[in-house]
Amino acid sequence: MVPDLKKSQAHRFKAGKAHRLSTEEREQLLPNLRAVGWNEVEGRDAIFKEFHFKDFNRAFGFMTRVALQAEKLDHHPEWFNVYNKVHITLSTHECGGLSERDINLASFIEQVAASLS
Repeated sequence: MVPDLKKSQAHRFKAGKAHRLSTEEREQLLPNLRAVGWNEVEGRDAIFKEFHFKDFNRAFGFMTRVALQAEKLDHHPEWFNVYNKVHITLSTHECGGLSERDINLASFIEQVAASLS
């Protein structure tokens, strides 16, 4: 199960500079996301997942909820939507790769997707 995003973590995003995940942090944090379908992007320090919904309305509702949280965190996904599909790539431009911000946003995204299933 993907861990919950806590308010204290959200506050920490804005408080400090993001750092690229170490090998040890990756070994600890990425298996939970891989288990729910997130994959590392070849040739780039990023993670990706494709979501499928019943229809466009649910896909757009999902994107809206994620967008509101991303704005609060000042950490925005790269995404693409066609009808009921949403492709999401997460990477932290500030540090040039994966950071805890990406892991926590992916966890939030999973919670939203699960609530719409």
